[in-house]
Amino acid sequence: MSVRDFIKNSVLNSDNYGTVDVFNIALSLVIALLLGILIYLVYRRFYAGVVFSKSFAITLIGMCVLTCMVTLAISTNIVISLGMVGALSIVRFRTAIKDPLDLLYLFWSITTGITAGAGMYILTLASAIIMIIMIACFYARKNNGQVYVAIIHYEGTSAGDDIIRAFGKMKYFIKSKTIRGDITELAVEVVVKKNNLFFQEQIRDIEGVKDITLIQYNGEYNG
Repeated sequence: MSVRDFIKNSVLNSDNYGTVDVFNIALSLVIALLLGILIYLVYRRFYAGVVFSKSFAITLIGMCVLTCMVTLAISTNIVISLGMVGALSIVRFRTAIKDPLDLLYLFWSITTGITAGAGMYILTLASAIIMIIMIACFYARKNNGQVYVAIIHYEGTSAGDDIIRAFGKMKYFIKSKTIRGDITELAVEVVVKKNNLFFQEQIRDIEGVKDITLIQYNGEYNG
């Protein structure tokens, strides 16, 4: 029998291409659901942004289960697998990913669903353990201070020197300085450890200072 005849017979007898095992299907879906919930909990625990997106976190669970379902479908029928490839090729995701780390969680969820659907449970669990250890280790090393941007409006030149001295030994960087008439706007990036915002009160009490605004910065910081 030639390769062409073999493929033709496989397509014609596609109903018998794979046996449907209800127990294995249920087991794969349950494992995918449990690991999706685990990914959700890890994402919520180590989220370092300003506003936690619950909808994105729930998407991680759904992505894991749906990917497992697709893997189970294409592994039992060659016709369905070919049709699924064509259908998924026209899907386009247009949601902007603001944090590059979110891509890690998305791929983790997708690959977990694929390996769970393929019945590679040991690989799935081992990968989950490695991912959790990696994220926990790098998160602990990165958590060396929260970055804020202080926007300060003041009058006079002496107030500017007093403001700089109020930061003390904290790590800070002057980002911009804008003068509009008698009012000066100063933007300073400052690294705050242990949520110690003592400098805010000191700057507010400086003569000539009109107001001070702190904005939490959640982007990349190297220091």
